[in-house]
Amino acid sequence: MTDTEITRASVGLRSERGPILLAVMLSVGLVAIDSTILATAVPAVVDDLGGFTSFPWLFSIYLLAQAVSVPIYGKVADLYGRKPVMLLGIGLFVLGSLLCGLAWSMPALIVFRLVQGLGAGAVQPMGMTIVGDIYSLAERAKVQGYIASVWAAASVIGPTLGGVFADYLSWRWIFLVNLPLGIAAGWVMWRRFDESVERRKHSIDYLGALLLAAGGTLLLLGLLEGGVRWGWDSPSGIGIFVAAVALLAAFVAVEARTAEPVLPLWIFRRRVLNASNSGAFVVGVLMLGLTSYVPLYAQGVLGHGALVAGLALASMTIGWPIAATTSGRFYLTIGFRRTVLMGALFVIAGAALLLPVSADSALWQLALPCFVMGIGFGYVASPGVIVAQSSVEWQHRGVATGTNMFARSMGSAVGVAVFGAIVNSRVADSAPAGGTLDLQHLSAGVLAPAIHAVFVCSAVVALALLLSGLLMPRRALTDGPAGTPADAPPVEA
Repeated sequence: MTDTEITRASVGLRSERGPILLAVMLSVGLVAIDSTILATAVPAVVDDLGGFTSFPWLFSIYLLAQAVSVPIYGKVADLYGRKPVMLLGIGLFVLGSLLCGLAWSMPALIVFRLVQGLGAGAVQPMGMTIVGDIYSLAERAKVQGYIASVWAAASVIGPTLGGVFADYLSWRWIFLVNLPLGIAAGWVMWRRFDESVERRKHSIDYLGALLLAAGGTLLLLGLLEGGVRWGWDSPSGIGIFVAAVALLAAFVAVEARTAEPVLPLWIFRRRVLNASNSGAFVVGVLMLGLTSYVPLYAQGVLGHGALVAGLALASMTIGWPIAATTSGRFYLTIGFRRTVLMGALFVIAGAALLLPVSADSALWQLALPCFVMGIGFGYVASPGVIVAQSSVEWQHRGVATGTNMFARSMGSAVGVAVFGAIVNSRVADSAPAGGTLDLQHLSAGVLAPAIHAVFVCSAVVALALLLSGLLMPRRALTDGPAGTPADAPPVEA
């Protein structure tokens, strides 16, 4: 079939980049807030709709839909252009938000969260790809800092806004508030962002997309629900991983033969992409350890309230944008490899500072390690995305960006599984014979060692960032010519 493949983007006057960036930040902000805003409103949702045992799916289904769709959107954007995919994502997100706000039952709300997740799967990588298209390598670091600031603000605004809506208005406004903001972002994107495209014939890899979505869904589902809804060694637990591996193996076989694969296998032959994606994976793992258990430690062990506990975690989201904004000064002078290694050292130092935290510690002793690790994440994640984009040709930038974000999503899913299993095993050891313990009502004496085990595991995992930094080439391709072969290796010293 005949369609278009993007070769370059043009936005006319430089002054028009401002509205486009604003639209990207607004769109990404909606996705960022929506990933946290629901947490504080769960009791209100359950009181209204029922389905207490099903509410975890409100988060799992969103993560699943977002994660498995990211690499597919990345490839579609390289074929059709960034603008239509971004508008599709905003449209799906707004539609899902409207349906969530009108949901009449818990199953309906779960299905509509899936629609939201499919929209989010397009918005986040397309926002990063558009930034990579319209800003130079030197400018991108500063812009990445702006976007990181959006995530920082969302991590604080989301839970607070969710609590306000649930307590004083209705939990439905959590979703309905997205409508005018999403429409405004879509309108600016439609009016201000123009792309120049080159028409050519191509074939769409429908089978590859289907196999990737199915295999990725089963893999993430097994990681998210293993040890929760079924045992790891149960027939269901084993069977879902066997099916996932079979589907993903079939996906690799299809991608090796198809003319235009949805996820080109040459991505895994590029050292620079393997380094940036492995770093994104580890960052995803560690972020889940912090976001899931630092607030719980502050509340259940140190005895602080929910708002103060959230501030401890917010210190991470303060450090991240500071590092993301300043990272350009480093990778333009000392290179991407040394910048990532520097970030890895910050993460390791922060993880080490978590180890002596105890029930007698002050809140700042919990917040400081989060701040230091946030700085490390900024020096690893932001340069990682930029070097991934810059190491490929224009028409492959969507795939490179989507793969990087898919790696982070996979890391988050693994983090959920690993850290959850660690805490659950420690909690189970403290349960009375034949009884169970409610995690929300555990004593500090039980919670402290359980969560401290997560801190120890995080310190070990943080060492893996050094390996990803060492894997990064000393010099990598930066915005090379469009004629560079798709399978050309990165330039290495």
